[in-house]
Amino acid sequence: MTEHLVTAAATDGTGATPRRGRPRRRPLTAAGVAVAVLLLVAAAFGQLLLPDWDAQNIGIGARMPGGGHLLGTDALGRDIAEMTVAGARSTLTGAALVALGSMLIGNILGLLAGYLGGWTDMLVRRWADLLLAVPALLVTLVVAGIGGGGYALAVCALMVLTSPSDIRLVRTAVLEQRHLPYVEAAETLGLSRGTVMLRHIWPNTLPVVVANTLLNFAGSIVSLSSLSFLGLGVPPGAPDWGRMLSENRDLLYTNPSAALAPAVLIVLSAVVLNHLGDRVLEVFSKRGNA
Repeated sequence: MTEHLVTAAATDGTGATPRRGRPRRRPLTAAGVAVAVLLLVAAAFGQLLLPDWDAQNIGIGARMPGGGHLLGTDALGRDIAEMTVAGARSTLTGAALVALGSMLIGNILGLLAGYLGGWTDMLVRRWADLLLAVPALLVTLVVAGIGGGGYALAVCALMVLTSPSDIRLVRTAVLEQRHLPYVEAAETLGLSRGTVMLRHIWPNTLPVVVANTLLNFAGSIVSLSSLSFLGLGVPPGAPDWGRMLSENRDLLYTNPSAALAPAVLIVLSAVVLNHLGDRVLEVFSKRGNA
């Protein structure tokens, strides 16, 4: 038994129900979705479509756009456009793993804390408060540095340190559902706690979960790119936007595209995902209040 949203008919004050007009177009959201799809395609298939992305031509070195190179070349003669497309995989995959791992941790602990309450709730809240008091990027920097700058270690550290926001949001959403009639009815029928949490309460927290996951995805792109820029993410020469920005920052006067292309994509990705996260929450909020 799940809770259903009831849609109320709007009136114009005379008791008559106005006709619905066409849904309002949102070109910014449509553009954001298009950019997100292109980024996902680049991450999934970029290195397959451009197998020679790392081909070097030291003889030409760093050059401005032209001569078959859309964004010019870097100091090793590598095509910047191809490197940028290939770099989407490392940048976006790592950030996606952080966001999804944080979501998983947050959903498990948030559900348990909100539904069970008592000692479980207290321990989970204290754990979340402890992690929130820690500067995530700084701690990840230290952990990655001690561990030899491994990318996987940085992803795991960020995954744990990003989870408190998911824990708190899911816990709050569960508390709002905890004593509603449909939950009490499910408990009266003798359903197990796990069934009530997973099949009845958790689906009603999804709007918040999805929106926050997109926001964490955006933040993780910036965080992982920062680590790569500092040399603690992917190894030298690997296709990654943060690493490209670090390696090509000295080429601003020789070929600005070498540094600007990955920098623009980092910012663009974060802005698009933030917007889509806000839009998802807005859409589901309107449906819930309808």
